[in-house]
Amino acid sequence: MKRLLFLAVLTGLITVAAAAQAQTQVSVSGDARIYATFWSKYQYTNWNFNGTQTWQSLNIFERFRLKTDFVANEDLKFRLGIRIDDGPTGNAAWGHATFTIDNPDATSIQVYQAYMQFNWPNTDVQFTIGYQDFDLPFSADWLGANPVMGGTDAAAAVVEIPVIYDHFQIKTGFSRLLDASPGFQQTTTQQADRLDAYFLTLPISLEDFKATPWGMVAVAGRDAGYGGISVGQGPYTNETLATNLFSAGGFSTVPLRNAQNAYWWAGTTVTVSSLDFFKFYGDVIYGSGNDSDRKINRRQGLFFDVAAEYTDLDYFTPQVTFWYSTGEDKSLSNGSERLPCVVNYWGPTSSFLFNTTQEFNYGFMGTNSIGSWGLVAGLEKISLLPDLTNRLVFTYARGTNSPAGLRAANLLNGVGNYVQMGRDLTSQEYELAVNLDTKYDIYQNLAAIAETGWSHGDFQTSVWTHRFTSQTRNGDAWKVAVGLRYQF
Repeated sequence: MKRLLFLAVLTGLITVAAAAQAQTQVSVSGDARIYATFWSKYQYTNWNFNGTQTWQSLNIFERFRLKTDFVANEDLKFRLGIRIDDGPTGNAAWGHATFTIDNPDATSIQVYQAYMQFNWPNTDVQFTIGYQDFDLPFSADWLGANPVMGGTDAAAAVVEIPVIYDHFQIKTGFSRLLDASPGFQQTTTQQADRLDAYFLTLPISLEDFKATPWGMVAVAGRDAGYGGISVGQGPYTNETLATNLFSAGGFSTVPLRNAQNAYWWAGTTVTVSSLDFFKFYGDVIYGSGNDSDRKINRRQGLFFDVAAEYTDLDYFTPQVTFWYSTGEDKSLSNGSERLPCVVNYWGPTSSFLFNTTQEFNYGFMGTNSIGSWGLVAGLEKISLLPDLTNRLVFTYARGTNSPAGLRAANLLNGVGNYVQMGRDLTSQEYELAVNLDTKYDIYQNLAAIAETGWSHGDFQTSVWTHRFTSQTRNGDAWKVAVGLRYQF
């Protein structure tokens, strides 16, 4: 029945598109990837976050994105995006769910974009309303995305107002990130079960200089069910809205006193290109949440990065990035000293350590840029042969969290449930990683891709227990992913 329903819906969409063709231009674009990954010591142990499951070393995945734009004119369009989804990262595994033999009632087709976009008549003021790409500003695409909220989808209403053409604009909007019970509440009394966000960005563009000051305020309802919402790589790195927004005390043990709490963030991006062929980037972010609640439930912190690249070499582009983020102190009773975040996809030059811009999902170690510092150095766009490009990246990461603070968090919530070995680092722990990625263009739109990575981590037994750290001493983590990507 599910398959029949899907076919009926698809047939209806095609019929509507064909009927509207005379009046509306319909354009289609897509991205298809099929790849296999082989891992040794996934997450440094080959276990999940709390050591109850073992990662299968060889997996084959497939992902597909299809975007259809219905364009009435240059001032009005609607986009519908669908995908095959069999997990938190939008990939389907061969032999499971949709790709099970004979596909027994396992349709995994999801809508991941559905929004209208239009200009107010006779103006350049643009509205984008619906389920859409949503991210806060960041200085460079190759740095990944904003660590507070970047590289994700959300239901939002956004307006962009040009003030000085090509130099200054205002972008603002509202997003309902979470609503645990839309429509009727689960009780006869009103519940605080929503997470709403309001944001403002002010992009400034001058010759050789760009900056985007920005801010966001969120109203977080106590009963919105944050622990049940996986983000990032979801269950594989145990990231949820609760781990990203709350302190260790407020995560599961100490209830929030207020029905609603405010979170706020402020930051700016900076890009300078005044020197020939050198570009410099920087981002500064400060955020705080639950400020009026119990002290143990509060969370606030700072993140910044600086980066540079040189663009005048024929065969590669050198890139270097330094980042720093405040970490937990030794006490839980005064709350958390880490920057609260929603969805964190920060990671420069497609580093193997971070959930960032790899071609293939399940291809990173999941290190948290919040509560750490480090250096990433890479050679991007290495081109020595026609149609063949490479990327070589070295990463060093060290924690800024107190060992006593993470030890206390594990004692309070259980090992791996709030903080996780390999994801969250103490000031005495470090990780090294190297990745070499290769892409060969078979055709203009079809590429064969190979991603390889190696990582070594040094972790404290007093924080993570001998059971976990002993696994890391039996060999380092490495992966090989090979596959095809077709874009049209």
